[in-house]
Amino acid sequence: MSGILTKYECETDEQYGKRPEQRSIEELLESGFALVDKPQGPSSHEVTSWVKKMLMTRKAGHSGTLDPNVSGLLPVGLNGATKAMGLMLKSSKEYVGIIKFHCNVEKGEVEKVFRKFSGEIEQMPPVKSAVRRVLRKRKVYYLEPLEFNGREVLFRVGCEAGTYIRKLCFDMGEELGCGANMLELRRTRVGNLDEIHASKLQDIKDAYWLWTEKGEEKEMRRIILPIENALGMHRIWLRDSTVESICSGAALAAPGVAKVEEGIAAGDNIALMSLKDELVAISVADANSREIISMEKGVVARTIRVMMRKGTYPKCW
Repeated sequence: MSGILTKYECETDEQYGKRPEQRSIEELLESGFALVDKPQGPSSHEVTSWVKKMLMTRKAGHSGTLDPNVSGLLPVGLNGATKAMGLMLKSSKEYVGIIKFHCNVEKGEVEKVFRKFSGEIEQMPPVKSAVRRVLRKRKVYYLEPLEFNGREVLFRVGCEAGTYIRKLCFDMGEELGCGANMLELRRTRVGNLDEIHASKLQDIKDAYWLWTEKGEEKEMRRIILPIENALGMHRIWLRDSTVESICSGAALAAPGVAKVEEGIAAGDNIALMSLKDELVAISVADANSREIISMEKGVVARTIRVMMRKGTYPKCW
């Protein structure tokens, strides 16, 4: 997390709200998410549907579709947390995959083409895609070969959301003049979420059984995480007296700010947090971090998605 700038020294009243780590299993199921280790074969929609049935939730929604033959990290929001999953689609992604070149290529040539396709690239979405087929720019933050085995290369790539890795492999093959295709792909990170915390479908089913039949919470607490853990955006902390107005859909005015994370720019999606680190809403910043700290009046952020239930904090207007 970046540095935190204090606008007003405030305390929070412990009789309102609840710190994320103090939530019951029922509360986590109502507004938490599961990090699922999606296997090869089923679609992301099928996996999400299975998780919904396993955990007996009303709603479930995933962030970032994985093709059926791609495995790895699939965040699945539960009940109220589904409202935030679409905004998580914009998070950066990391993958590990295998590319196969259609002719013998020197190690140095592979390293050179990997460097060429790092940074800002242009991609035409594949024919079978859910988006309009127009040339678009995407950022590849890093692209590195890990192991070489003849024509096959194990690689790691970190990229902007919406980057097609299969198309990236095809384009690198075209650049080398011999062609290439992607053999395997696994997603290892979404935003600040890492595959080390992912759970297999059987683990989720077992955890729910242990909780409902044996009263054991340990595995459920490992698998179902507070939605706050998934936030890959900068934060503003609110004074207690401001929370309920935000829950009613109001814009955030400067006097309601307690603390601000550095690095916010006007136009950024940001998380509005209580002083207990509860997610109150997702907003769009109208000013940068330093401006927000110096402002005495005026709107600093506009609410686009309320996450906290109304009435959690007292009405103060």
